[in-house]
Amino acid sequence: MSEFSKKLGLDRIGLTNVNNILRNLPVEKLVEDTLLNKEGVIGMNGAVMVDTGRYTGRSPMDKYFVDEDSSRDNLWWGPVNVKVDESIFDKLYERVLDYYNHSPDSKTYVFDGFAGADPLYRLKVRMISKKAWQAHFVHNMFINNALEEPDQNEFNPDFTIINASDVHNQDFEKYGMNSSTFIIFHLKKKLAIIGGTEYGGEMKKGIFSVLNYILPLKGVLAMHCSANVNKQGKNPAIFFGLSGTGKTTLSTDPERPLIGDDEHGWSDHGIFNFEGGCYAKVISLNPEHEPGIFNAIRFGALLENVVYDPQYRTVAFEDSSKTENTRVSYPLEYIENSLAAAGKPALASHPKTIIFLTCDAYGILPPVSKLTPEQAMYHFISGYTAKVAGTERGITEPTATFSPCFGGPFLTLHPLKYAELLQKKMKAKAVPAYLVNTGWVGASASSGAKRISLPKTREIIDAILDGSIESSNFVLDPYFGTEVPTTLGKIESKLLIPARAWKNSKEYHRTAEELVKKFKKNFRQYAENSSLESAGPQLRPAKER
Repeated sequence: MSEFSKKLGLDRIGLTNVNNILRNLPVEKLVEDTLLNKEGVIGMNGAVMVDTGRYTGRSPMDKYFVDEDSSRDNLWWGPVNVKVDESIFDKLYERVLDYYNHSPDSKTYVFDGFAGADPLYRLKVRMISKKAWQAHFVHNMFINNALEEPDQNEFNPDFTIINASDVHNQDFEKYGMNSSTFIIFHLKKKLAIIGGTEYGGEMKKGIFSVLNYILPLKGVLAMHCSANVNKQGKNPAIFFGLSGTGKTTLSTDPERPLIGDDEHGWSDHGIFNFEGGCYAKVISLNPEHEPGIFNAIRFGALLENVVYDPQYRTVAFEDSSKTENTRVSYPLEYIENSLAAAGKPALASHPKTIIFLTCDAYGILPPVSKLTPEQAMYHFISGYTAKVAGTERGITEPTATFSPCFGGPFLTLHPLKYAELLQKKMKAKAVPAYLVNTGWVGASASSGAKRISLPKTREIIDAILDGSIESSNFVLDPYFGTEVPTTLGKIESKLLIPARAWKNSKEYHRTAEELVKKFKKNFRQYAENSSLESAGPQLRPAKER
């Protein structure tokens, strides 16, 4: 075992026969190794393009938490956080160690960095991998100034992920597991192991899950949201939303510097980004509508699973034949209008506005609604959006999707814990909340109607953030009970009120009732008999229509 390996403390986690260790390589060397290792190719504007193999997205059915005494009573056990016995973890951990220790001279990439821009709450993270592009990915996604720290050679990680994507669990049936893929967290040992999947997002979201466990226990809300500020660094806004709702696109605003596009914490001091980079979807990427993301695709960026011309390396962004989940990762400073690009830490004061984004494919939710504090809690716990036909196999019509706190797959505590923290912070700082529908109004997606245009949604967001929406006249939505503006800038007034936008009134009421029932059924699994149920949508008697 090399002296450097001992200095890093790798022997303490069982890596006792690893010599060729490459720690915190610059992106130039990571790109070079990716090409030499034949893991990827150079593509658009010098960005590296890789395929992640069999899995082009996360494997939520293969994520487990070890059932151990330090975390057992806190974890939200169930389909999101599945129990695995410590003995099974030990056996798979041994296989992972064998994979590394039996190839002592092959390259081992180590990334040491941070998750969390606030020094008071940041997590020291270590990522160990055999693939250069995976080291490149975490170099992009986490805060990578660990080598600037005075104790750089004594970096003691708060959490370590060992990525052994080439290792498969052939005994998964015997162990009662879902497949040969495994992502297992041992919170007591501050360690996770990954096998059977190359997808880089497992490392990113793995640390997010850990932060979702650690921070709320300290009174800090972990949030699956994007955030930005005005040009003076004030008036912070946070955007909650599931994939496809516009969380990244709408927060990447030419008029408002970006704090971060995906994961943040809210402490007693304000909000802070967890990450050092962005991980944006690029399916159907339009340079006119999303210039920030498009221009970030250059040397140092990492494109995943895109279809491209093998000779000219031009990317076919519209082509989803590999996956709908085509992605690019890049450092935050690649967004020209970001705090990181200005050399500022990704921190801000308490948010002045909270925006919940949803893509309603049923066409029932208004483009914008103002929420009461109770309604905000209801919609936060619900975390609603809708999948559209064609986005996934088997989806042939609009399908409601609910993800508590807009981040269900990453919650390690019960959703009510996060909701209570949000309510407490919103109340203390009197923060208003709005629900913005970036999907359909006046017809469902299956009717062939078009989705609300991005420029119109941006106009709505601008009116919220500059306060001009407050000068509007409001009416109550007949099903959701939220306040809806009757006029807003240049947006057609008919579009703002779904009941007026629908041509077929009978079909509107039928579809609205269908959606209301879905909301009610979903909410009861988290907070049945809660007083918050009355803040949600209600069915209307026929005589009131």
